[in-house]
Amino acid sequence: MMSRELMLIVLGYIVAVNFVTFALFGYDKYCAQHGKWRVRETTLLFWSAIGGALGAGLAMEFFHHKTLHLKFKFGVPFLLFVQIVLVGLLLTNPGNIVEKILSR
Repeated sequence: MMSRELMLIVLGYIVAVNFVTFALFGYDKYCAQHGKWRVRETTLLFWSAIGGALGAGLAMEFFHHKTLHLKFKFGVPFLLFVQIVLVGLLLTNPGNIVEKILSR
C-alpha cells in the first residue's frame, strides 16, 4: 500500500500540473484572440506530457482551442490514456514502482 504522504504528493503534483496546463491553454487562446505572442505548441505538449493531459483536454473543450490540430486532437487523448494507466499501476502496485524509482 502506498503511504498516505506519497499519495498526497502524487495527487498534489497531478492537480498542479493539470491546473498549469489548463491555464496555459487558456492564456494561449487569449493571446490568439488579441494578437499577442503565443505559447509554443511544444510547451503546451510538454505540459500535457508530464501529467497535464486531463487539463489540456478540458481546456481544449472549454476554450475551443487547438481542437483541429491533429497532434492535439489525437495526442492529448493518447497522453491521457497513458497517464491513466500509469497512475492506475502506481495505485495498484506502488511498492515495486516507487521503490525502483527511489532506489536509483
